[in-house]
Amino acid sequence: MNRMTKIDWVNRSLFFNNKELKYLNNFLKKSDNLTQSNELLKFENGLKGYLKTKNINVVNSAASSLEIIALLLKLKKNDEIIIPAHTYCASALPFMRNGAKIIWADIDFKTRVISLDDIKKKISKKTKAIVIVHLYGYAADVFKIKKYLKNKKIKIIEDCAQAFGAEIKGKKVGTIGDFSCYSFHAQKNLTTLGEGGAIYVKDKSLFKKVKGLRHNGHSNFKKRKFYWLPAMGNLELDLIDKLPFKATLSEIQCASGHLLLKRIDQLNKKRISRARKFISHFKHNDVLSFNESFLKKRHVYHLLSAYVKPSKNFNRNTLIKELYDNYQIKCATQYYPLYKYSLFKKYGYGKGKCLNTEKFYNNMISFPFHVWMSEKNFDYMISSVKKILDKYSV
Repeated sequence: MNRMTKIDWVNRSLFFNNKELKYLNNFLKKSDNLTQSNELLKFENGLKGYLKTKNINVVNSAASSLEIIALLLKLKKNDEIIIPAHTYCASALPFMRNGAKIIWADIDFKTRVISLDDIKKKISKKTKAIVIVHLYGYAADVFKIKKYLKNKKIKIIEDCAQAFGAEIKGKKVGTIGDFSCYSFHAQKNLTTLGEGGAIYVKDKSLFKKVKGLRHNGHSNFKKRKFYWLPAMGNLELDLIDKLPFKATLSEIQCASGHLLLKRIDQLNKKRISRARKFISHFKHNDVLSFNESFLKKRHVYHLLSAYVKPSKNFNRNTLIKELYDNYQIKCATQYYPLYKYSLFKKYGYGKGKCLNTEKFYNNMISFPFHVWMSEKNFDYMISSVKKILDKYSV
Protein backbone atom coordinates (compact mmCIF):
# COMPACT_ATOMS: atom_id res chain seq x y z
CA MET A 1 0.00 0.00 0.00
CA ASN A 2 1.34 3.41 -0.96
CA ARG A 3 1.50 6.11 1.65
CA MET A 4 2.67 9.68 1.83
CA THR A 5 6.13 10.27 3.29
CA LYS A 6 7.44 13.55 4.59
CA ILE A 7 11.07 12.52 4.09
CA ASP A 8 11.49 9.74 1.55
CA TRP A 9 14.42 7.47 0.73
CA VAL A 10 15.22 9.00 -2.65
CA ASN A 11 17.35 7.91 -5.62
CA ARG A 12 18.63 11.38 -6.43
CA SER A 13 21.56 12.92 -4.57
CA LEU A 14 21.54 16.46 -5.96
CA PHE A 15 20.14 18.99 -8.45
CA PHE A 16 21.96 21.05 -11.04
CA ASN A 17 22.09 24.81 -10.55
CA ASN A 18 20.90 27.30 -13.19
CA LYS A 19 24.37 27.88 -14.61
CA GLU A 20 24.90 24.14 -15.09
CA LEU A 21 21.46 23.67 -16.61
CA LYS A 22 22.12 26.50 -19.06
CA TYR A 23 25.38 24.87 -20.17
CA LEU A 24 23.74 21.47 -20.64
CA ASN A 25 20.82 23.00 -22.53
CA ASN A 26 23.14 24.89 -24.89
CA PHE A 27 25.18 21.75 -25.45
CA LEU A 28 22.08 19.77 -26.47
CA LYS A 29 21.01 22.56 -28.83
CA LYS A 30 24.33 23.08 -30.56
CA SER A 31 26.46 19.95 -30.38
CA ASP A 32 26.72 17.73 -33.45
CA ASN A 33 28.41 14.93 -31.51
CA LEU A 34 26.76 13.21 -28.56
CA THR A 35 29.37 10.57 -27.74
CA GLN A 36 33.15 10.03 -27.49
CA SER A 37 34.20 13.62 -28.10
CA ASN A 38 35.33 16.84 -26.38
CA GLU A 39 33.18 16.62 -23.26
CA LEU A 40 34.60 13.18 -22.50
CA LEU A 41 38.14 14.56 -22.77
CA LYS A 42 37.26 17.52 -20.55
CA PHE A 43 35.73 15.29 -17.90
CA GLU A 44 38.62 12.83 -17.92
CA ASN A 45 41.16 15.67 -17.71
CA GLY A 46 39.15 17.21 -14.89
CA LEU A 47 39.19 13.92 -13.00
CA LYS A 48 42.94 13.58 -13.52
CA GLY A 49 43.47 17.05 -12.10
CA TYR A 50 41.17 16.53 -9.13
CA LEU A 51 42.49 13.08 -8.24
CA LYS A 52 46.08 14.10 -9.06
CA THR A 53 46.77 11.09 -11.21
CA LYS A 54 47.00 10.29 -14.93
CA ASN A 55 45.52 6.87 -15.52
CA ILE A 56 41.78 7.60 -15.44
CA ASN A 57 39.11 6.67 -17.99
CA VAL A 58 35.35 7.17 -17.67
CA VAL A 59 32.90 4.33 -18.22
CA ASN A 60 29.17 3.76 -17.78
CA SER A 61 29.34 2.45 -14.19
CA ALA A 62 31.61 1.37 -11.35
CA ALA A 63 30.42 -2.17 -12.03
CA SER A 64 31.80 -1.95 -15.57
CA SER A 65 35.09 -0.67 -14.13
CA LEU A 66 35.29 -3.80 -11.99
CA GLU A 67 34.46 -5.98 -15.00
CA ILE A 68 37.42 -4.48 -16.85
CA ILE A 69 39.64 -4.84 -13.77
CA ALA A 70 38.65 -8.51 -13.51
CA LEU A 71 39.77 -8.97 -17.14
CA LEU A 72 43.06 -7.15 -16.55
CA LEU A 73 43.84 -9.42 -13.58
CA LYS A 74 43.94 -12.41 -15.98
CA LEU A 75 42.30 -14.63 -13.39
CA LYS A 76 42.97 -18.36 -13.33
CA LYS A 77 40.77 -21.18 -12.05
CA ASN A 78 41.90 -21.30 -8.40
CA ASP A 79 42.68 -17.61 -7.89
CA GLU A 80 41.10 -16.16 -4.77
CA ILE A 81 39.74 -12.64 -4.33
CA ILE A 82 39.15 -11.34 -0.79
CA ILE A 83 36.04 -9.13 -0.67
CA PRO A 84 34.13 -7.73 2.31
CA ALA A 85 30.72 -9.38 2.76
CA HIS A 86 29.37 -5.99 3.85
CA THR A 87 29.08 -4.18 0.51
CA TYR A 88 26.98 -3.94 -2.65
CA CYS A 89 26.88 -7.03 -4.89
CA ALA A 90 28.75 -5.32 -7.76
CA SER A 91 31.93 -5.48 -5.66
CA ALA A 92 31.92 -9.27 -6.09
CA LEU A 93 30.00 -10.28 -9.25
CA PRO A 94 32.65 -9.32 -11.87
CA PHE A 95 35.27 -11.53 -10.22
CA MET A 96 32.86 -14.45 -9.90
CA ARG A 97 31.93 -14.06 -13.56
CA ASN A 98 35.60 -14.32 -14.49
CA GLY A 99 36.21 -17.52 -12.57
CA ALA A 100 37.73 -16.33 -9.30
CA LYS A 101 36.94 -17.87 -5.93
CA ILE A 102 35.44 -15.34 -3.52
CA ILE A 103 36.69 -15.27 0.07
CA TRP A 104 34.41 -13.21 2.30
CA ALA A 105 36.15 -10.80 4.68
CA ASP A 106 34.70 -9.24 7.81
CA ILE A 107 34.55 -5.55 8.64
CA ASP A 108 36.04 -3.68 11.55
CA PHE A 109 33.08 -2.98 13.84
CA LYS A 110 34.08 0.61 14.55
CA THR A 111 34.98 1.77 11.03
CA ARG A 112 32.54 -0.53 9.16
CA VAL A 113 35.00 -1.18 6.36
CA ILE A 114 37.20 -4.22 5.65
CA SER A 115 39.25 -5.42 8.61
CA LEU A 116 43.01 -5.88 8.22
CA ASP A 117 42.97 -8.38 11.08
CA ASP A 118 40.44 -10.48 9.19
CA ILE A 119 42.36 -10.08 5.92
CA LYS A 120 45.37 -11.65 7.64
CA LYS A 121 43.23 -14.69 8.51
CA LYS A 122 41.83 -15.05 4.99
CA ILE A 123 45.00 -14.64 2.89
CA SER A 124 46.42 -17.76 1.26
CA LYS A 125 48.94 -18.67 -1.43
CA LYS A 126 46.05 -18.46 -3.89
CA THR A 127 45.09 -14.87 -3.06
CA LYS A 128 45.24 -12.82 -6.26
CA ALA A 129 43.71 -9.55 -5.05
CA ILE A 130 41.89 -7.81 -2.22
CA VAL A 131 38.92 -5.51 -2.82
CA ILE A 132 38.96 -2.63 -0.35
CA VAL A 133 35.55 -0.96 -0.30
CA HIS A 134 35.43 2.61 1.01
CA LEU A 135 31.86 2.05 2.17
CA TYR A 136 29.47 4.83 3.27
CA GLY A 137 32.07 7.36 2.05
CA TYR A 138 34.71 6.41 4.64
CA ALA A 139 38.30 5.96 3.49
CA ALA A 140 39.58 2.57 4.61
CA ASP A 141 43.25 2.52 5.59
CA VAL A 142 44.71 1.38 2.28
CA PHE A 143 48.20 2.41 3.35
CA LYS A 144 48.18 0.05 6.32
CA ILE A 145 46.90 -2.84 4.19
CA LYS A 146 49.40 -2.01 1.45
CA LYS A 147 52.24 -2.06 3.98
CA TYR A 148 51.16 -5.50 5.19
CA LEU A 149 51.09 -6.79 1.60
CA LYS A 150 54.47 -5.29 0.72
CA ASN A 151 56.28 -8.57 0.06
CA LYS A 152 53.26 -10.38 -1.31
CA LYS A 153 52.21 -10.47 -4.96
CA ILE A 154 48.65 -9.45 -4.16
CA LYS A 155 46.88 -6.66 -6.02
CA ILE A 156 44.82 -4.00 -4.23
CA ILE A 157 41.52 -2.97 -5.80
CA GLU A 158 39.87 0.11 -4.31
CA ASP A 159 36.10 0.29 -4.64
CA CYS A 160 35.44 4.03 -4.33
CA ALA A 161 31.84 3.90 -5.55
CA GLN A 162 30.64 5.69 -2.42
CA ALA A 163 33.70 7.76 -1.58
CA PHE A 164 34.52 10.18 -4.37
CA GLY A 165 36.60 12.99 -2.86
CA ALA A 166 37.52 11.14 0.34
CA GLU A 167 41.16 11.26 1.35
CA ILE A 168 43.61 9.44 3.57
CA LYS A 169 46.96 11.00 4.47
CA GLY A 170 46.31 13.73 1.91
CA LYS A 171 45.84 11.32 -0.99
CA LYS A 172 42.53 10.75 -2.76
CA VAL A 173 41.05 7.28 -2.42
CA GLY A 174 41.34 5.26 -5.60
CA THR A 175 44.89 6.37 -6.35
CA ILE A 176 46.71 4.32 -3.70
CA GLY A 177 46.16 0.73 -4.83
CA ASP A 178 46.70 -1.02 -8.16
CA PHE A 179 43.18 -0.58 -9.54
CA SER A 180 40.09 1.35 -8.56
CA CYS A 181 36.53 2.12 -9.57
CA TYR A 182 34.33 5.17 -9.01
CA SER A 183 30.58 5.46 -9.35
CA PHE A 184 28.58 8.41 -10.68
CA HIS A 185 25.20 6.78 -10.11
CA ALA A 186 22.19 8.98 -9.33
CA GLN A 187 22.59 8.48 -5.57
CA LYS A 188 26.31 9.24 -5.43
CA ASN A 189 28.11 12.39 -4.25
CA LEU A 190 28.90 13.21 -7.90
CA THR A 191 26.57 11.94 -10.60
CA THR A 192 26.45 11.90 -14.40
CA LEU A 193 22.73 11.97 -15.12
CA GLY A 194 21.87 8.77 -13.33
CA GLU A 195 24.60 6.36 -14.39
CA GLY A 196 28.33 6.57 -14.86
CA GLY A 197 31.71 5.65 -13.46
CA ALA A 198 35.48 5.79 -13.83
CA ILE A 199 38.38 3.37 -13.70
CA TYR A 200 41.95 3.83 -12.46
CA VAL A 201 44.76 1.44 -13.45
CA LYS A 202 48.20 2.04 -11.97
CA ASP A 203 50.17 -0.03 -14.50
CA LYS A 204 50.59 2.09 -17.65
CA SER A 205 50.73 -0.85 -20.05
CA LEU A 206 47.49 -2.27 -18.64
CA PHE A 207 45.87 1.18 -18.59
CA LYS A 208 46.40 1.49 -22.34
CA LYS A 209 44.10 -1.48 -22.84
CA VAL A 210 41.11 0.14 -21.09
CA LYS A 211 39.94 2.29 -24.01
CA GLY A 212 39.57 -0.70 -26.28
CA LEU A 213 38.01 -2.90 -23.63
CA ARG A 214 35.36 -0.27 -22.83
CA HIS A 215 34.46 0.37 -26.50
CA ASN A 216 34.15 -2.90 -28.42
CA GLY A 217 37.85 -3.02 -29.24
CA HIS A 218 37.72 0.14 -31.38
CA SER A 219 41.10 1.40 -32.54
CA ASN A 220 42.73 3.10 -35.53
CA PHE A 221 44.25 1.39 -38.55
CA LYS A 222 48.01 1.87 -38.38
CA LYS A 223 48.35 2.43 -42.12
CA ARG A 224 45.80 3.53 -44.67
CA LYS A 225 45.91 5.30 -48.01
CA PHE A 226 42.44 6.85 -47.74
CA TYR A 227 40.57 7.70 -44.52
CA TRP A 228 37.55 5.66 -45.64
CA LEU A 229 39.43 2.43 -46.38
CA PRO A 230 39.33 -0.33 -45.30
CA ALA A 231 36.80 1.10 -42.79
CA MET A 232 36.30 4.14 -40.55
CA GLY A 233 37.81 2.26 -37.64
CA ASN A 234 39.68 -0.91 -36.76
CA LEU A 235 38.94 -3.59 -34.15
CA GLU A 236 41.65 -5.12 -31.97
CA LEU A 237 41.84 -7.63 -29.15
CA ASP A 238 43.50 -5.79 -26.26
CA LEU A 239 43.69 -8.94 -24.15
CA ILE A 240 44.26 -12.40 -25.59
CA ASP A 241 41.08 -14.51 -25.44
CA LYS A 242 39.13 -11.70 -23.73
CA LEU A 243 36.44 -10.02 -25.79
CA PRO A 244 35.80 -6.29 -25.23
CA PHE A 245 32.36 -4.87 -24.50
CA LYS A 246 30.49 -1.55 -24.54
CA ALA A 247 30.80 0.58 -21.42
CA THR A 248 31.06 4.13 -22.73
CA LEU A 249 29.63 7.36 -21.34
CA SER A 250 27.73 9.88 -23.49
CA GLU A 251 28.87 13.46 -24.08
CA ILE A 252 25.99 14.99 -22.10
CA GLN A 253 26.82 12.72 -19.15
CA CYS A 254 30.46 13.73 -19.32
CA ALA A 255 29.45 17.39 -19.50
CA SER A 256 27.31 17.04 -16.38
CA GLY A 257 30.12 15.28 -14.53
CA HIS A 258 32.65 17.93 -15.47
CA LEU A 259 30.31 20.67 -14.26
CA LEU A 260 29.66 19.00 -10.90
CA LEU A 261 33.34 18.25 -10.45
CA LYS A 262 33.87 21.99 -10.02
CA ARG A 263 31.75 21.98 -6.85
CA ILE A 264 32.23 18.45 -5.52
CA ASP A 265 34.26 19.72 -2.56
CA GLN A 266 31.45 22.14 -1.72
CA LEU A 267 28.88 19.32 -1.91
CA ASN A 268 31.01 17.01 0.23
CA LYS A 269 31.59 19.80 2.74
CA LYS A 270 27.83 20.13 3.13
CA ARG A 271 27.53 16.39 3.72
CA ILE A 272 30.21 16.50 6.40
CA SER A 273 28.60 19.53 8.04
CA ARG A 274 25.19 17.90 8.14
CA ALA A 275 26.61 14.65 9.47
CA ARG A 276 28.35 16.59 12.22
CA LYS A 277 25.10 18.35 13.08
CA PHE A 278 23.09 15.12 13.18
CA ILE A 279 25.67 13.18 15.18
CA SER A 280 26.22 16.00 17.70
CA HIS A 281 22.57 15.76 18.79
CA PHE A 282 23.12 12.18 19.93
CA LYS A 283 26.66 12.31 21.29
CA HIS A 284 25.44 11.81 24.88
CA ASN A 285 23.24 8.90 23.90
CA ASP A 286 24.77 5.44 23.87
CA VAL A 287 21.96 3.88 21.80
CA LEU A 288 23.10 5.33 18.46
CA SER A 289 26.74 5.07 17.45
CA PHE A 290 28.12 6.61 14.27
CA ASN A 291 31.32 6.35 12.28
CA GLU A 292 32.77 9.77 13.06
CA SER A 293 35.62 11.20 11.00
CA PHE A 294 35.26 14.88 10.24
CA LEU A 295 38.91 15.76 9.76
CA LYS A 296 41.03 15.76 6.60
CA LYS A 297 38.21 14.62 4.28
CA ARG A 298 38.52 10.99 5.37
CA HIS A 299 34.73 10.58 5.44
CA VAL A 300 32.61 12.28 2.77
CA TYR A 301 29.34 10.80 4.11
CA HIS A 302 27.75 9.33 1.03
CA LEU A 303 25.37 7.79 3.56
CA LEU A 304 24.56 8.48 7.20
CA SER A 305 24.36 5.17 9.02
CA ALA A 306 24.30 4.26 12.69
CA TYR A 307 24.47 1.20 14.91
CA VAL A 308 21.40 0.91 17.15
CA LYS A 309 22.24 -0.75 20.44
CA PRO A 310 19.42 -3.23 21.07
CA SER A 311 17.66 -3.58 24.42
CA LYS A 312 14.60 -5.35 25.82
CA ASN A 313 12.09 -2.78 24.61
CA PHE A 314 13.98 -1.11 21.76
CA ASN A 315 15.95 -2.03 18.65
CA ARG A 316 16.69 -0.99 15.05
CA ASN A 317 13.33 -2.23 13.75
CA THR A 318 11.49 -0.28 16.43
CA LEU A 319 13.22 2.92 15.35
CA ILE A 320 12.60 2.42 11.62
CA LYS A 321 8.95 1.51 12.18
CA GLU A 322 8.32 4.46 14.49
CA LEU A 323 9.94 6.90 12.07
CA TYR A 324 7.87 5.57 9.18
CA ASP A 325 4.52 5.10 10.90
CA ASN A 326 4.44 8.18 13.13
CA TYR A 327 6.74 10.69 11.43
CA GLN A 328 6.60 9.68 7.72
CA ILE A 329 10.37 9.29 7.47
CA LYS A 330 11.60 6.38 5.36
CA CYS A 331 14.92 4.86 6.44
CA ALA A 332 16.75 1.76 5.19
CA THR A 333 18.99 -1.13 6.22
CA GLN A 334 22.29 -1.77 4.44
CA TYR A 335 24.02 -4.09 3.45
CA TYR A 336 22.64 -7.62 3.65
CA PRO A 337 25.71 -9.90 4.01
CA LEU A 338 26.40 -11.06 0.48
CA TYR A 339 26.77 -14.71 1.42
CA LYS A 340 23.15 -14.73 2.64
CA TYR A 341 21.74 -13.98 -0.82
CA SER A 342 20.36 -16.97 -2.71
CA LEU A 343 22.32 -15.86 -5.79
CA PHE A 344 25.67 -16.29 -4.04
CA LYS A 345 24.48 -19.47 -2.32
CA LYS A 346 23.61 -20.93 -5.71
CA TYR A 347 27.22 -20.50 -6.85
CA GLY A 348 28.71 -21.95 -3.68
CA TYR A 349 29.40 -18.75 -1.80
CA GLY A 350 26.76 -19.08 0.88
CA LYS A 351 29.11 -19.44 3.82
CA GLY A 352 31.00 -16.70 5.58
CA LYS A 353 32.50 -16.19 9.01
CA CYS A 354 31.94 -12.47 9.44
CA LEU A 355 30.66 -11.80 12.96
CA ASN A 356 31.06 -8.01 12.87
CA THR A 357 29.29 -7.85 9.51
CA GLU A 358 26.26 -9.69 10.88
CA LYS A 359 26.19 -7.81 14.17
CA PHE A 360 26.28 -4.45 12.42
CA TYR A 361 23.79 -5.37 9.68
CA ASN A 362 21.29 -6.78 12.19
CA ASN A 363 21.30 -3.54 14.17
CA MET A 364 22.02 -0.76 11.68
CA ILE A 365 19.91 2.06 10.30
CA SER A 366 20.61 4.34 7.35
CA PHE A 367 18.93 7.76 7.44
CA PRO A 368 17.83 9.68 4.30
CA PHE A 369 20.80 11.88 3.45
CA HIS A 370 20.45 13.75 0.13
CA VAL A 371 22.07 17.20 0.05
CA TRP A 372 18.97 18.90 -1.32
CA MET A 373 16.88 17.97 1.72
CA SER A 374 15.67 21.25 3.25
CA GLU A 375 17.10 22.37 6.58
CA LYS A 376 13.55 22.28 7.93
CA ASN A 377 13.15 18.62 7.02
CA PHE A 378 16.63 17.76 8.25
CA ASP A 379 15.89 19.33 11.63
CA TYR A 380 12.54 17.54 11.65
CA MET A 381 14.32 14.21 11.19
CA ILE A 382 16.68 14.96 14.09
CA SER A 383 13.83 15.97 16.40
CA SER A 384 11.79 12.92 15.38
CA VAL A 385 14.60 10.54 16.31
CA LYS A 386 15.06 12.32 19.63
CA LYS A 387 11.35 12.01 20.42
CA ILE A 388 11.39 8.29 19.73
CA LEU A 389 14.44 7.73 21.93
CA ASP A 390 12.77 9.74 24.69
CA LYS A 391 9.55 7.77 24.29
CA TYR A 392 11.36 4.52 24.91
CA SER A 393 13.65 6.08 27.52
CA VAL A 394 16.77 4.93 25.78
